[in-house]
Amino acid sequence: MTTRVPSARRRRGTLMLCAAATMLTLAGCKSGDLVSYDLPAKSSRYTFETKTDDSKTVWEYTSAGATKTDAPKQSPCMGDVLGTNKAACRPEPLIFLRYDLGLALDNTVKAGEQHEIIVTGYYQPRLTEPPRVTSLKAETTFDGGRTWHPAATRATGKNTFTTTVGNPRRDQAAQGVGLRISATDSQGNTVRQTIPTAYTLR
Repeated sequence: MTTRVPSARRRRGTLMLCAAATMLTLAGCKSGDLVSYDLPAKSSRYTFETKTDDSKTVWEYTSAGATKTDAPKQSPCMGDVLGTNKAACRPEPLIFLRYDLGLALDNTVKAGEQHEIIVTGYYQPRLTEPPRVTSLKAETTFDGGRTWHPAATRATGKNTFTTTVGNPRRDQAAQGVGLRISATDSQGNTVRQTIPTAYTLR
């Protein structure tokens, strides 16, 4: 399971993103989906939220002004492509999460055992100097998100963390196992992603 990257750019106070962006199944921005939001030119703190089905992601990040060097010729700003705006732009420093759930071929995990999940934070490729993900907290739910339980997590590589989930018996998690991941990077940007059902038990 991999989170895809919504198009998020700052253009002289403008954030460009896919209005239909999702955390888990984004196939890309189609024409008509790309919209812009006017932001103050001064560096400020913002919140960006997306939701698809029951999965929800909330980012909090600081957006700084862009310069011409933030838009290399091989990856131009949308305004350059359309010929509507020549101002500088750059991706926003949003933390995205990639999961290795360790699923079997039937997309399930064995019940009643300890199970490891690998979560990796990453950024949009055009971000000139991406921060470093410094901490990650994981929680699990066995009742569709009504109650949450902390899960042990340890750093296992650059921007990579391993979470150990104590799977209950199958009848104790009839709706499957859900995850809530919260991460912070070296610039104070954060993300919280909630997936009420990440996998089911066998």
